[in-house]
Amino acid sequence: MESHSHPFVSVIIPVYNDAERLKLCLEALENQTYPKTGYEVIVVDNASDEAADIKGVVAQFGQAIAAYESTPGSYAARNKGISLAKGEVIAFTDADCIPESDWIEKGVEHLLDVPNCGLVAGKIEIFFKDSTRLTTVELYESLMALPQQEFLENHRYGATANVFTWRNVIKDVGAFDASLKSSGDVEWGQRVHSYGYQQVYAEDTCVAHPARYSFQQLYKRTLRHIGGTYDLQMRRYSSSLKMNQMFMSSLFFNLTPPLQFALTVFRDPIIKNWNHKFKISLVMFFVRYVSAWELMRLKLGGVSERE
Repeated sequence: MESHSHPFVSVIIPVYNDAERLKLCLEALENQTYPKTGYEVIVVDNASDEAADIKGVVAQFGQAIAAYESTPGSYAARNKGISLAKGEVIAFTDADCIPESDWIEKGVEHLLDVPNCGLVAGKIEIFFKDSTRLTTVELYESLMALPQQEFLENHRYGATANVFTWRNVIKDVGAFDASLKSSGDVEWGQRVHSYGYQQVYAEDTCVAHPARYSFQQLYKRTLRHIGGTYDLQMRRYSSSLKMNQMFMSSLFFNLTPPLQFALTVFRDPIIKNWNHKFKISLVMFFVRYVSAWELMRLKLGGVSERE
């Protein structure tokens, strides 16, 4: 039953093949402090392989329902979830995230407390396979992965691993750009800001997210991120001159050795091991040059990667 203090919440989770981690996410969502009659969880299968049996996984959890979206891309899947949602509040997380037990409760509190609130971006806590033996990529991720407060305060968006909003806000500003495979949360969050809505970062509204631990995982993430950014720029700048300027600026940035980043890492008092400092700096070189090559591939007619 919906009330002012407990509006009905629809949690939307896109998933592509990630059945094992989805189970952990749904277990956490099954055991929320929010009243069970006050929320639903919509899992949108984005054309996973049949062997993943996403529908069978979802059927194990009483709060969850399964949906399907064949158009590739998590934002197309999120839009499908929005179309089915019953909630006055819409919350987003990802299949590989583990929400805290009071995640829904805290997210709703912030929506209610902030006047004209369009978006609550919650904390994304990074965790590791073995915190006593971090891989080189995990060391890098410990500094760089999903800095939600920075996303919101400096760039006016929240990563959809942890975002709450009102259904009426989506009705006003529109849903996600389903043609984007990445950076759809950037475009949507900045659209919410441009409409004059308040945005808030919520440290106490937390989900845990696994760090990428291999160069292969980081490579795939980098390709997806650069592709999404490139596609977004293509939509924003109709002028070929402006697009070429943005391309050259991005290319130059990524081909320039990240010496400032390395200097910051070596000065960081939290990272005390000099070998770790060196390794983190090398990973940034890797990310920059992979980004540059992907930009050139896209400029020459390539298509952005889905995963």
